[in-house]
Amino acid sequence: MSVDHSVVTERPSRDPLFLHVKAGMTVIVEENGDWWMADVIHVIGSVKNPKHPSFFQVADVETRVVRWIKADLVTHVVPRIHEPVAA
Repeated sequence: MSVDHSVVTERPSRDPLFLHVKAGMTVIVEENGDWWMADVIHVIGSVKNPKHPSFFQVADVETRVVRWIKADLVTHVVPRIHEPVAA
């Protein structure tokens, strides 16, 4: 009888949200139990994989203060509201 010694690892059912964030999006940032909304200005990829973001330059929507945050602090993407076009 043969024994299978292979290692099985589960693939996560979903990618982390921050992998899908692009410049121009509005996001919710959670930090130290508090949350705030920010507009993403610039995305910096990681050294190992430049297509995977590691830092975002964001502007707080309330104060307009610009700062850098770690990508994994993003918990939600705020959907855009499209205004109807006047006929």
